[in-house]
Amino acid sequence: METAGKPRLMEHFSSLTDPRIVAKTRHKLIDIVVITLCAVLAGADEWTEIAEFGRIKEKWFRTFLELPHGIPSHDTFGRVFSKICPEEFEKCFLDWVRAAFHDIAPQVMAVDGKTLRHSYDRSSNKTAIHMVSAWATENRLVLGQVKADEKSNEITAVPELLRVLALKGCIVTLDAMGCQKEIVRQIVRQEADYVICLKGNQGTFRKEVELFFQDAKENGFKDVSHETYETTDGDHGRIEIRRFTTTAEVDWFEDKSQWPKLTSLGMLESERHVGDKITHETRYYISSLPSDAKMFARASRGHWGIENCLHWCLDIAFREDDSRIRMGHAANNLAIIRHFALNLIKQDKTRKIGVKGSRKRAGWDDDYMLRLLGL
Repeated sequence: METAGKPRLMEHFSSLTDPRIVAKTRHKLIDIVVITLCAVLAGADEWTEIAEFGRIKEKWFRTFLELPHGIPSHDTFGRVFSKICPEEFEKCFLDWVRAAFHDIAPQVMAVDGKTLRHSYDRSSNKTAIHMVSAWATENRLVLGQVKADEKSNEITAVPELLRVLALKGCIVTLDAMGCQKEIVRQIVRQEADYVICLKGNQGTFRKEVELFFQDAKENGFKDVSHETYETTDGDHGRIEIRRFTTTAEVDWFEDKSQWPKLTSLGMLESERHVGDKITHETRYYISSLPSDAKMFARASRGHWGIENCLHWCLDIAFREDDSRIRMGHAANNLAIIRHFALNLIKQDKTRKIGVKGSRKRAGWDDDYMLRLLGL
């Protein structure tokens, strides 16, 4: 068989510390990691499926892996991934993203968290893992992720994630959990802008902004400089009208100085028609951007992409919420593997099928798998 050559991303796993006792190992760490990535790309979701994929494709894997003792057992895959340091594995991911996608232009970067619902373990009082991810909304790439033990710790996980990302020139979007003064300071220090949704976690801040917009609206925005932009979307019997309003009038807010670079406020009014039913929702935002309703619309709509294009895709195409892998660091590390796989699939501009179909194709077609891996 012709030698395929080593996938370029393999070099980014070379710095990974092997957590095992070297004298007792039969399988190389790099082989275990690469087989797992390829198997997940090809549709495998559990250790038994990953090991079976390795056995079926062993002849192909031998064209670029050593495999001194063949394909590891499913127990070996699970045990090794439960011991790999997730912080080191995350660094491998970040190094690969920087090398493979170094020419990404500054854009809207959505930051949000997702709970791996079946990663909890009642027998050991282990709570479900909550992963906070950064999503490049235009390139549709996962740029990084960090684990928070519980959703309440998202506040501490967000700064940790932001620190390792190249934010300069980007617009960082966050939901209300990220509406923290220190997080805003960090974004500004890293030379980025922010658009952050307000809820009730900042004292009376949201209520004050809500009252400001309500008063302005009741008076027809008389004497209040503002910009507006409206969009209408519809499919499958649903129509959604969104009205975006921004204003640069922020000097009335007494605590303005505590929020670095606070430049504008935004209001998003959504009106949804489903059959005869009409629902309304209003959200309020703070931003370091100038008052520009179209830019505000781009940023706020871009943030929904992390839910629709990342979280939804991980659940539907990768069945992440169904995964019961939970031993040690295994759930965390396998979540990173899924992000590797999703990035590789998303960057294939020739595909005409969805992510789930692309995973199947990678399992059927070795040439397609090699193309995804960068060969």
